[in-house]
Amino acid sequence: MTRAPAAPRVPNIGPRGCAHRRLIGIVALALGVLALALLWALDAGRAPRLALFLPAWLGALGLGQARHRT
Repeated sequence: MTRAPAAPRVPNIGPRGCAHRRLIGIVALALGVLALALLWALDAGRAPRLALFLPAWLGALGLGQARHRT
């Protein structure tokens, strides 16, 4: 079975939207890292550290969208 060639990607955001998503991604990741350092310094349990999944996910999502212009 052969695969059909993939359609070329068509960007759906402009340079401004790309820059905005990149900024959101960087800020979310930076806040997540700072919060993780603070939680480690305070010797917090697992539950508070698990809450850091959200900023990490938002940061990765923003950077991925900026990179692929989607």
